[in-house]
Amino acid sequence: MTQSPADAPSKSVDLFFSFRSPYSYLITPRIVQLEKDYDVTVNVRPVYPIAVRIKDFFKDVNPMWPPYLFKDTVRVAQMEGMEYRWPSPDPIVMDLATGVVPEEQPYIHRLTRLGVAAGEKGKALPFITEIGKLTFGGVKDWHEGDHLAQATARAGLDLSELDQLIIDKANHYASAIENNEAGQKAAGHWGVPLMVYEDEPFFGQDRISHLRWRLDQQNLKK
Repeated sequence: MTQSPADAPSKSVDLFFSFRSPYSYLITPRIVQLEKDYDVTVNVRPVYPIAVRIKDFFKDVNPMWPPYLFKDTVRVAQMEGMEYRWPSPDPIVMDLATGVVPEEQPYIHRLTRLGVAAGEKGKALPFITEIGKLTFGGVKDWHEGDHLAQATARAGLDLSELDQLIIDKANHYASAIENNEAGQKAAGHWGVPLMVYEDEPFFGQDRISHLRWRLDQQNLKK
């Protein structure tokens, strides 16, 4: 039986995403809209931030970069009409003056594994949306009280269930993140947010317009 175009499965876009990346947060609403506008499925693939993925990365970074990053992200947030503050606490514990990142990281491993678990339950986009509203959306002490539980509930998930999963299947989630990082590297870039469509990488929140252009070329609008 010949499959009609209407019955054909949608194509997919991989989104390599970090819970510490301000640009990952800032692109999220546009990624949600992209999935609504086009016959594509977005696969959110959480990876660890570059601060823990590349040892001593911030020791050698150009000192002009962090101030520019902050100015640029504030500008993008204003353009997109989004609430934006640097997270308190920072998902990565580090000495901003020296660039030293300690081995012990109390937040980022949990957040990243929760992101994978949410994706396996088909709720990755709602989850990263709600978590972003906590961390970069200006909620102080987002890690305390019931902030995370309430955000997870708004995404249609149960935090206690996800937390138990990432404890019981720790090796599974560690392997899933390693696989995501390998996929990111294979796609041809190390940064986030990185969108990949049919092996073509689109790096950066400002490249989503290029991705939409590519999807338009293939008449993938719903």
